[in-house]
Amino acid sequence: MRVAILSREPNLYSTRRLKEAGEERGHTVDIIDTTHCYMDITSSKPTVRYMGKPLPGYDAVIPRIGASVTFYGTAVVRQFEMMGTYCVNESVAISRSRDKLRSLQLLSRKGIGLPRTGFANYPDKVDDLLKNVGGAPVVIKLLEGTQGIGVVLADTQKAAESIIEAFMGLKANILVQEYIKEAGGADIRCFVVGDKVVAAMKRQAAPGEFRSNLHRGGSAELVRLSPAERKTAVDAAKTMGLSLCGVDILRSNNGPVVMEVNSSPGLEGIEKATSKNVAGMIFEYIEKNAKPNKTRTKGKG
Repeated sequence: MRVAILSREPNLYSTRRLKEAGEERGHTVDIIDTTHCYMDITSSKPTVRYMGKPLPGYDAVIPRIGASVTFYGTAVVRQFEMMGTYCVNESVAISRSRDKLRSLQLLSRKGIGLPRTGFANYPDKVDDLLKNVGGAPVVIKLLEGTQGIGVVLADTQKAAESIIEAFMGLKANILVQEYIKEAGGADIRCFVVGDKVVAAMKRQAAPGEFRSNLHRGGSAELVRLSPAERKTAVDAAKTMGLSLCGVDILRSNNGPVVMEVNSSPGLEGIEKATSKNVAGMIFEYIEKNAKPNKTRTKGKG
């Protein structure tokens, strides 16, 4: 098979591992910088051009679309879809997962466990918004934040009100969520490929930090999932329409709750924590599922 990895960072661990794993299985794997692609949009023969030439026909595309280029990156993925190329994650699913509010609304509609969450453009009564998510402490998130950036823990009602008012003064879109204290600064990253969790790790926040992201000094270790946690992760991936994703779960007193569904999950942390060849599993899935004009998310909002 000929496979393209859409990535702006060829030297990143995840990109390198995917290329290595594909080539080990006998495939031709090209790394394509998403932002250097440009599109010839015609009714008869849509194409993607790169470095002054049309790209060759690919059997599959693995999108690794960074949050900062979501709009353009999903347009490129959509162009490949128009050409009939199999995309591991489709454009509509990537866009859906990047919109935190939309994601939570879709997960809520499917009855998947979530922390109590509030969203408002400009609430007349900030205290009422806070009361509806259970009161302080609360977690306040920028909708556009990634890797723990734009996530603030407000310990008191007064601090929460001040932070919300400050963000709103900057015309920033924010979510206000209950703080799951019993999680103890830890979350679980479930790596979903197709319809199953292929690997899972527990990420523990660094001392004095409540965000468990590895980019922020958190540590990771192998974890055993409960049946409810495994089902929650798979259901969340299906709801987003993603064939490949990382589902971040907290262990709450009310069962597993989903914090985020990541359409471009990193491989380094999960492979090192679990000693599993996750990149190889992704190619195994592609080998079984890559067919021309095959879509997963058709007809979903």
